[in-house]
Amino acid sequence: MQDPKPDSYAAQIKGKTGLRRIANACGYSRDGFKAACEEQGFRQLLWLNIPLVALTFFLRFGTAAQMVLITASFLCLIVELFNTGVEAAVDHTSLEKHPLAKRAKDVCSAAQTVSLALLALLWLTALWREYGFDLF
Repeated sequence: MQDPKPDSYAAQIKGKTGLRRIANACGYSRDGFKAACEEQGFRQLLWLNIPLVALTFFLRFGTAAQMVLITASFLCLIVELFNTGVEAAVDHTSLEKHPLAKRAKDVCSAAQTVSLALLALLWLTALWREYGFDLF
């Protein structure tokens, strides 16, 4: 494989080092977060997880339970970011129906369902353990 030409965009980006590279990465992350916030699914998950994270501090959970619940909330958001990225890449490649494109999107959707199921299970378990709710 050939190296990119020195004046190509890829070479310019890859050639950044040190603080410039970190600043660029922060800018790309900001742009990605803005793009994700344009997606209704991501916004819905934000509106679900922001209060859940806040609740971990108001309810009497131990530190370990707080960390697990907050991690599960962030995991849901991370999975949705990947889901959104895969959908954008698939749609960029082609808007035609294709079984592999459907599979990629469906697998990402399944990953999000699993992360949300984990979040619900962890919350139910934490509430049951801490407050003795008769949920089961």
